[in-house]
Amino acid sequence: MTTKLDQSHDSQPPMTTEEVTRLKNRKADAKLQAGLAETLHSQMPAMEEFDGRVYPKGSEAIAISGISASRQAIEAGTEAFIPDHVDVEFTARLEPRSLRRPKFIERNDFMRGEIGVKTIFGVDNRKVFYSTAYPWRCVGKVESPIGSGSGVMIGPRHLLTCSHIIDWRPNNTTGWLKFTPMYYNGSSPYGSAWAIRTYYKHKVSGPTIDSTEIKFDYVVVVLDRPMGNATGWMGSKSYSDSWDGGAYWTHAGYPGDLTGGQRPTYQTGIALDGDFWSPDSHESMSHKGDVWPGQSGGAFWGYWDNSPYAVAVQSAHNPSDNLASGGSDLVDLVIKARAEFP
Repeated sequence: MTTKLDQSHDSQPPMTTEEVTRLKNRKADAKLQAGLAETLHSQMPAMEEFDGRVYPKGSEAIAISGISASRQAIEAGTEAFIPDHVDVEFTARLEPRSLRRPKFIERNDFMRGEIGVKTIFGVDNRKVFYSTAYPWRCVGKVESPIGSGSGVMIGPRHLLTCSHIIDWRPNNTTGWLKFTPMYYNGSSPYGSAWAIRTYYKHKVSGPTIDSTEIKFDYVVVVLDRPMGNATGWMGSKSYSDSWDGGAYWTHAGYPGDLTGGQRPTYQTGIALDGDFWSPDSHESMSHKGDVWPGQSGGAFWGYWDNSPYAVAVQSAHNPSDNLASGGSDLVDLVIKARAEFP
């Protein structure tokens, strides 16, 4: 059954940035389950041979048309999970001075020939962070044959990222995809996981993204192991245009310019503006957050009742705006993937 859904009516907005900064951090009140870390690190990915070489195995691609979940389920979204064994910090710890490195790419020199193109507007507000506290530990680096991007844990073994990082192949398959939560300069505190299923609404392939693709540039990937038991995960909510202009949102990812995709950055106080010609079920959202290739797939999240909920992922840019992608269809993918492969 397909549900038609338009959430253009007013919905409860997330907490303001000021409200979030006043929240109190919390210390873990339990220890990590015995053997979990060793299991996550030691499990090897499934492999396949192609043309005489051995590669990590790709995933099954599962198309979801329309909205399959009920109106009530979509409006409720999916819940965040904070494990008892993790600290909770609402402001990310910055990387220590001893670990700081020079900028990998001088952005202005690199783009000198592209007249009018900007992805950083005014002062660059991204900060490199170094934290294994929740929710920052849910953020991670995504790698595939296409390149590298960003993503976030959205379920027990479920990754939210962009569609254009997926190596789409024939016969409902994809190339391999690797996710490493809180990757930092080669460090992987929770190990890495590999895709076995990829739920999508639209196959988006770069290097350009058209006006339809920008509304559906997200996927939910089922991983081969339950990374979320170690990291926790964020919830998901459907974006409402009634939130346009509110500087509620945090974004995190692995930019190629500042850190060469080796260390994560974050920015708070970002405002999104949903396109007025599309329903809230699937739409692009313009913003002036600071981004660079490598941050694609990184979530935009806000806080409701002290917990983080993703509403969109970084997708693209044009000469005047950066663009995120989200809507009720994003939540529908999360619900479907978590129900069929818990």
